[in-house]
Amino acid sequence: MQVREILAIKGTVLYTISPDKTLADAVAIMSEQDVGSLVCFSGGRMTGMLTFREVLKAVRAGGAAWQSLRIGDVMVSDPRTGNPAMEVDDLRRLMVDQHMRYLPVMDGDTLLGVISFHDVAKAVLEEQSFENRMLKAYIRDWPDGGEKREEA
Repeated sequence: MQVREILAIKGTVLYTISPDKTLADAVAIMSEQDVGSLVCFSGGRMTGMLTFREVLKAVRAGGAAWQSLRIGDVMVSDPRTGNPAMEVDDLRRLMVDQHMRYLPVMDGDTLLGVISFHDVAKAVLEEQSFENRMLKAYIRDWPDGGEKREEA
């Protein structure tokens, strides 16, 4: 399975924000949309990634003034990215090795989507379930009908 297949199942809804906005703006969007990450865009290109991990670090460091912090000051600049042809095993390895819960997927300079670790787990589970059903159907439809033969 490739990343493009996960994106096809997931859909293409993207949640973005400008690095010039405040952390309060980001938290409002993330909570309203029930998402754990926002892609930061400036001048039509991706400049960073903001996840709940960066939000929590900023809240701790910023104290009572956390809401007014600029996203550009707390986001991950130039985050690691995946590509649509990447195999899911390579994707999982990258996400585990880099301790990433969210990975932007790029095709050149075009953002195709963001894959979460939850998206990966769901896709793998669905793929295994499909393979399981196919194997059961194969066994059931075996020439003897999958039934035990009675001995005479």
